[in-house]
Amino acid sequence: MNTPEWLRPGLYGAAIGAVIVGIVGFTWGGWVTGGTSRDRATTMAHDNVVAAMVPVCLEMARTDPARAAKLEKIKAATTYQRRDAVMEAGWATVPGSDAPDRDIAQACLAKLEL
Repeated sequence: MNTPEWLRPGLYGAAIGAVIVGIVGFTWGGWVTGGTSRDRATTMAHDNVVAAMVPVCLEMARTDPARAAKLEKIKAATTYQRRDAVMEAGWATVPGSDAPDRDIAQACLAKLEL
């Protein structure tokens, strides 16, 4: 079988063009793989849940009868221990769960007026 002379350079050009389009698409075009997309969606969902739970944390802090003592304990703690103090106060525990959430505690701490 005889192939036309123009076929080989045409196939090389198509292959090189496909490689260049792939490189440009993944580098500057914003293309991502399925795994990266899944990881980004999981992170976004977690961040949205934390943001949605901050008002619950603030309301629990506002209605806590021992609020003043707990706030003093949080203020007395070092910067690195404040999140743990919010968790010990019980304000970062989502209703229905047994353990406090560290990310909710951090976000709640940022919103508390210390």
